[in-house]
Amino acid sequence: MTSQVLTSPRSRLSASYRNLTLWTLQGWLAMFFIAAGYAKLTEPMTNLVELMRWPALVSDSFVRGLGVAEITLAVLVLAPLVSWKFGRPLLLVAAAGLLLLETAMLAIHVTGADVGLAVTNVILMAMTAGVLWKRWAEAR
Repeated sequence: MTSQVLTSPRSRLSASYRNLTLWTLQGWLAMFFIAAGYAKLTEPMTNLVELMRWPALVSDSFVRGLGVAEITLAVLVLAPLVSWKFGRPLLLVAAAGLLLLETAMLAIHVTGADVGLAVTNVILMAMTAGVLWKRWAEAR
């Protein structure tokens, strides 16, 4: 005979709110990085240099490759929508990849004195770290 642990309605409601919050953050992250990646892929380099300054320091192909990476990671953040079993590991890898990317870009924005972009990166890092931490805890 197996025993079943019954959870209280309050803990189920808390878990439901936590899940809704995480999905909201995942959606925002996906929207941001799909838009940022799309801009890096489609905008002329002169516009990107004017907006962010750092693309002038690297090759065009690096900026375009970064756009592809951002879009790929953003889509993988939403992978559990297709299959929770296979999507959760992809989500964890994508969130870790985004966190690494955001950390590198924060260093670039800080050294380039792009305060607005640095603050945006800090906010994105907090969102991504929260998603990674909570989804990792669920996976264990």
